[in-house]
Amino acid sequence: MKPPLSRRALLTRTAALGAAAGLGFPHRQLRAGTAGDGFFRLGLNTGTVRNLKLPLPELVDLAARAGYGAIEPWIDEIQKVAAAGDGAVKDLAKRIRDAGMTVDSAIGFAPWIVDDDAKRAKGLEQAKRDMDLVLRIGGTGIAAPPAGASGPIPVPVMGERYRALLDVGQKAGCRAHLEFWGPSKTLGRLETALEVLAAADHPFATILPDAYHMYKGGSDFASVRKIPPKALLAFHLNDYPADPPRETINDGHRVYPGDGVAPLSPLLRDLRDLGFRGPLSLELFNKEYQEAGAEAVMRAGLEKMQAAVRKALG
Repeated sequence: MKPPLSRRALLTRTAALGAAAGLGFPHRQLRAGTAGDGFFRLGLNTGTVRNLKLPLPELVDLAARAGYGAIEPWIDEIQKVAAAGDGAVKDLAKRIRDAGMTVDSAIGFAPWIVDDDAKRAKGLEQAKRDMDLVLRIGGTGIAAPPAGASGPIPVPVMGERYRALLDVGQKAGCRAHLEFWGPSKTLGRLETALEVLAAADHPFATILPDAYHMYKGGSDFASVRKIPPKALLAFHLNDYPADPPRETINDGHRVYPGDGVAPLSPLLRDLRDLGFRGPLSLELFNKEYQEAGAEAVMRAGLEKMQAAVRKALG
């Protein structure tokens, strides 16, 4: 076990990581076509239409038809496909591959960070199973949020636990993208996530920011400039209104990019300057949008993302 790092040492390590040459996280090639307008590959997090309860193969087909370059499924959606047998999983992988899409991340909730030793051990086992599912459909990464944690945990301890998860991922060949949740009392800010990333001190360490969670948790949007470029392989893109206020806003209030007050233009310019090329993964939980149907939501979301990118970088 490595000795704990001081807070100052953690911040120093975070800055140093940005220049590290040994991380070697290659970005995917930009998908051909107009989905990213030449800047970013644009993806769909299936949570955006989750209330419609469509099977994952259908979501893949709809997203491909809309023009997305990536899809970010939830683990339970992949599990439903796997329950139908190995042939169904292979068919799903082929659908994604034939559509020219990637699965750079998937949404899982393994409790890898909790204080209870037994629960944490089971969480690592769950993460391994989840990673296996992602790999079987041709994916390369999975989200690692602070699921199950309910209170403060020292940064060095979170770093140690994230390192254990990364060891599992490295053996499997699957990234575990550290995700912070704005309302979380454990890991709610980008700045804290960067410290955890540094404390883990692992070549597989990556981070998964989210525009809404940056606002909800009080992160400084300019902090994206401190992300080690090769540790940023996906970004959740969304927007939020001015009302309700930060204290009471929740996931259901998320809106299409450009329809809220998030500082998306400087954010997208910072991401470009980091060398990030995507995917920007649309993640909304707006029930009103979903009343229009999955295809309408997907097309509107893609158009809104394209417009936001053009406004920022065009």
